Amino acid sequence: MSGQFGAQSTADEVLAGVDLTGKRFLITGVSSGIGLETARALLARGAGVVGAVRDIDKAEPATAPLREAASRAGGSVELIALDLASLRSVRAAADQLLAAGKRFDAIIANAGVMATPFGHTEDGAETQFGTNYLGHFALIERIEPLIVDDGRLVVLSSQAHRVADVDLDDPNFEHQSYQPFVAYGRSKTATSLLAVEFDRRHRARGVRATSVMPGNSLTDLPRNFSQQELQGLFATVGKARADAGLPPSELKDISQAAATSVWAAVVADKDEIGGRYVEDCAVAPVNDTPNPFADGVRSYALDADSAARLWAKSEALIGVASA
Repeated sequence: MSGQFGAQSTADEVLAGVDLTGKRFLITGVSSGIGLETARALLARGAGVVGAVRDIDKAEPATAPLREAASRAGGSVELIALDLASLRSVRAAADQLLAAGKRFDAIIANAGVMATPFGHTEDGAETQFGTNYLGHFALIERIEPLIVDDGRLVVLSSQAHRVADVDLDDPNFEHQSYQPFVAYGRSKTATSLLAVEFDRRHRARGVRATSVMPGNSLTDLPRNFSQQELQGLFATVGKARADAGLPPSELKDISQAAATSVWAAVVADKDEIGGRYVEDCAVAPVNDTPNPFADGVRSYALDADSAARLWAKSEALIGVASA
């Protein structure tokens, strides 16, 4: 099944012929970019989608394509307020979902920020670690019972995980100089480790978790880069890959960037991808070359001991006692 799709596949191609009537998905960050396209593709196959957004009023016009897709295919779409940079907001959203009691076939943790200026979330976490990882951890830990048996958790990581491992001793850059892209890389390593430990904890009831590298695409994620900085990043990536004898990195369009998310959430063999890191609609090979822009996954992003320690640290950070 892994060989059927690849880097150029679109979300619609991955889901061609798939009927998702009666299936429900929770997706964070559906108001733009990959999240919007992921939700649209699922809704176009009759799914029900609960889309989490920071501001429902602002998201309403941007998510019009989701309502159109749901109307045409007989699915349903609902927006829920969720600010991942606020544990208070995360708990409120989780409580709302738990009160509704409707279960999900898959959760796709898609939302994120990239290379932000130094700052903190409402709860004092470094902005990228707190938003990309800790907010998602708090949400998923709380609503895990809503995932159906044999369901799936898909969390978006990034090639940038290759830049840096997590720092469990100083996750908030209190004792070191802040580097935006290093912080981003750490947060994306953390999301991969979240999938590893969640998969270990819940595979007994058939729930499998995986982390996804969607591919590089021009969404609004790099909004903190100037055009000059963005072009500089592309040049750095190109040189690093050329120096390593690798082919140039190709930008995906949004439909291609969403393909691996829907592949992991619906199409892939969940037992093959459980606890793994996937890219281009396939399980990625472990590649520990130091080149931060190479393909594949660094082994530290799949390390079970590191994943368990991060989980315990995260429980302490959000004030949840370990089961």
